[in-house]
Amino acid sequence: MPRVVHFEIHAGDVARAKKFYEDIFGWKIEKWGGPMDYWLITTGEQGQPGIDGGLMKRQGKEPGEETTISTYVCTIDVPDVDEYLNQIKQHGGKVAMEKGSIPGIGWLAYCFDTEKNMFGIMQPDMNAK
Repeated sequence: MPRVVHFEIHAGDVARAKKFYEDIFGWKIEKWGGPMDYWLITTGEQGQPGIDGGLMKRQGKEPGEETTISTYVCTIDVPDVDEYLNQIKQHGGKVAMEKGSIPGIGWLAYCFDTEKNMFGIMQPDMNAK
């Protein structure tokens, strides 16, 4: 069955986006040695569940306008949604959808990073109602 194996974050200001994700989630973001400006994102240790991704300069126009890049939302596993919502706001992000429950699964919120990309954060909690 096909599954997501890589994600990309497109940013108007790559340095600002890099700092945002490093500061909040502790991800390691390093410049790729290939022929284009591209940064590799390591989100955790090898062998743990999850995927790694990339960061690049946004191609086309800004989100909300007609653009050459259409995206879909990736959701990040966090231990405490409330704590991360506070961090996201402190680092210049915005909350798009406040924390809500998915019964028997956990707590979910959607946010925008400093580059107007939407992403989700989810706290697993089988007791969520």
